[in-house]
Amino acid sequence: MNFLDLLGDVEVLAQNGNPKITGIEYDSRRVKPGNVFVAMHGESRDGNQFIDRAINVGAVAVVTDSDLAPQNVAWAKVRHGRRALARLSSNFYGHPAEKLAVTGITGTNGKSTTAFLVESILKAAQRENALIGTIEYHVAGKVLPAPHTTPESLDLNRLFHDALDSRTTEVVMEVSSHALAQERTYGIPFDLAVFTNLTRDHLDYHGTMEQYFAAKQVLFTGSGAPEPRVAVINVDDPYGVLLAQLCKSRRSEVITYGLLKADFHATKLTIGPRATEFDLVGPDDAVHIASPMIGRVNVYNILAAAATGYARGCQSDSIVEGVRNLARVPGRFERVDCGQPFTVVVDYAHTDDALRNLTSLAREFVKRDGGHVITVFGCGGDRDRSKRPLMGEAAGKGSDFVVLTSDNPRSEDPLAIINDAAVGLQRSGTRYTTESDRRAAIQLALSKARSSDIVLIAGKGHEQVQISRAGTAPFDDRQIATEALRHLGYDCSSAAARAGKTA
Repeated sequence: MNFLDLLGDVEVLAQNGNPKITGIEYDSRRVKPGNVFVAMHGESRDGNQFIDRAINVGAVAVVTDSDLAPQNVAWAKVRHGRRALARLSSNFYGHPAEKLAVTGITGTNGKSTTAFLVESILKAAQRENALIGTIEYHVAGKVLPAPHTTPESLDLNRLFHDALDSRTTEVVMEVSSHALAQERTYGIPFDLAVFTNLTRDHLDYHGTMEQYFAAKQVLFTGSGAPEPRVAVINVDDPYGVLLAQLCKSRRSEVITYGLLKADFHATKLTIGPRATEFDLVGPDDAVHIASPMIGRVNVYNILAAAATGYARGCQSDSIVEGVRNLARVPGRFERVDCGQPFTVVVDYAHTDDALRNLTSLAREFVKRDGGHVITVFGCGGDRDRSKRPLMGEAAGKGSDFVVLTSDNPRSEDPLAIINDAAVGLQRSGTRYTTESDRRAAIQLALSKARSSDIVLIAGKGHEQVQISRAGTAPFDDRQIATEALRHLGYDCSSAAARAGKTA
């Protein structure tokens, strides 16, 4: 492909040169000879500062959103760097998104679990599909690490291209509010858009709930592409009601879900300690759902996934089978079992709403045997400070004892973050202690647990590192909990063997 072909459909203000192109990069460290370097203004860095570096390692052309034209290479000036990157990468990889049925899932909580459920339903329907999200990417039969919930447009188009090469027909992806605001999904023709809920989060970035909601709406109104064919929306959420009204005023078909009144809803709901069962009532029929995933929050996730499967033409038996087949999602109410007489759960809950849902589920889990809820949690650094006391209060009100610790403090002082959250804990009146060392905090909580109790280790879920002023260090709550249980005398190797036999 030559440079002019690559620039097709890109809003070019000025251009010079037409060399052969071997690839595209927006990170100068990854540029190879023959590549185009896309230099664009970012959130924290200006890629235009790295044009000379890219040319020195072999870039033959530069696309820039600055006013300065580079010397001695082909170039194009564009108005929007990220939009240009999206169009360029789509052109280079042969417009792969247009050959796939892409489902985008957005919302504060439940995106990952809903995405895994939809993937499982599509598998049950014999559809070849890929998954892109917070926990990991599933593409072309491979499980790949997920640096971002929603990758940059170049990385997305590369993943779509690889998926097509393996005969994939469907893509299920989480779409974050950051990605929508930054136009990482610009130009992607989503077939379906799913809205799970909206609660307080990411206000350090968006500023207000109104701006946060506005970012989410972009998935449903289209960004460089038409609005989705179908919008699947949780109308038990007040923002979902507003979104459904918006979508009905446009060209999307709207399918609603909710616990009691919606196109997809639940009746005869039973939530036990090992399974969730209910009758799923849809537009065409009612079927019985049995899922190993427990809790009211997962009923919502199942309803969202079922509505999505229906919109993608999956039969009811595939929906039932797909829900039944998904036993767990990494870092989402994930149990750590070493044969101990109490329950240990690792969960990604990192907002006050998610902590309320998690502790409420834990309370239901232990109330039959009179157990206690012990919660370990922290708040992320360099993020919205105003939600910290709200998280503290939510954790306190739902727990009998709380160990307040560090999450990912990033550049902040962990003790300052703890002090912010402690204000809410004090309001709750719950007994608590503080321990800034997360490993020690987990060990302390587990040492306090007795028979029939549940220990919740909240905030990091599937994450395998901890980020602090000292840098990024390996840290997996599941592994730390296992080591602590082993130190307490429990036989984790036997438990792992038992799990393997029953998997």
